Amino acid sequence: MNAHSPAGRLAQQLAQNAEAVCRHYLSRGHRQGRYWLVGDIDNNPGRSLYVRLKGADSGKGAAGKWTDAATGEHGDLLDLIARTHHLTRLRDVLDDARAFLRLPHPALSVWSRQNSPAPEGSPDSARRLFAMSRPLAGSLAETYLRARAITQLAHLPALRFHPRCYYRADVEAETQTWPALIAAVTDLSGTITGVHRTWLDRAGVDKAPLETPRRAMGHLLGNAVRFGSADDVLAAGEGIETMLSLRDALPGLAMAAGLSANHLAAMLLPSTLRILYVVRDADPAGDRATATLSQRAQSQGIEARMLSPRLDDFNDDLRKIGLTHLRQHLRTQLAPEHAERFLNRCASSMAVP
Repeated sequence: MNAHSPAGRLAQQLAQNAEAVCRHYLSRGHRQGRYWLVGDIDNNPGRSLYVRLKGADSGKGAAGKWTDAATGEHGDLLDLIARTHHLTRLRDVLDDARAFLRLPHPALSVWSRQNSPAPEGSPDSARRLFAMSRPLAGSLAETYLRARAITQLAHLPALRFHPRCYYRADVEAETQTWPALIAAVTDLSGTITGVHRTWLDRAGVDKAPLETPRRAMGHLLGNAVRFGSADDVLAAGEGIETMLSLRDALPGLAMAAGLSANHLAAMLLPSTLRILYVVRDADPAGDRATATLSQRAQSQGIEARMLSPRLDDFNDDLRKIGLTHLRQHLRTQLAPEHAERFLNRCASSMAVP
């Protein structure tokens, strides 16, 4: 962001008042040393998201920069205002920031997003990263997924591979490069709003030995990584590997991965949907997310049904009990017409829409 633009100057003024910004917008957090700690961008209690309160005016170690260690999302205080208040237009974000700082509204803004570099972590940055990545087939990312026993890897345009994807542990750490599985996060119209990165070890058999080997960037709220086009029925869960494992067992069923429990709970649903299979991860956060999404679906007239793994998640099931037993386990949870549609006719449903 241009430091001399109206947006850049507002970001600097917010950073100079970073603790006051956090107390207002992230009121359920607390200060610890040079950081403000809170659970997430939605102001839930916890320690996953941290905001630097003191530091340089710009660049490495700048005040006002925030990172969510659980999701990898990051940005400046303008991004934080946009996310906490669900603002999508830059004008509205700047107006909110001015109101907080008690500044007058300028008569004319000379800043144009079209003529400025995309901020790090923006949807434009996410789209560039996805465009720079390579097809999944034959890549180290495909090797990684096959090591997780996931074999149905054709017709997955949402997944790509980057051989040297940048990684920084925090704002003060040096930049590293690692191979990465890149997943497009899209809205209901198919527009890319973000990407999810899974950094891999250099052999491709596991995730990279990093503190947070999974991170997302861009606009995630309401959106998802999608496998297939949903019409009347959809399965929605948290993780990419979880949903790909379920796709191995039910290859004709459209899938969506929300990437975290909080984002699964907030996922927007297609207007054509009639039945939603909510895929449960066996932990308290997963239980809360599935309950919230189920209630939201039912309020929209969509029948919500649960799919629960035998173990912690469906990738554990696929790897440890095998595909045949996984399909048998799913048969008891599917509606009879979907058992016929997605299990009994599995061989003729291998082509994903």
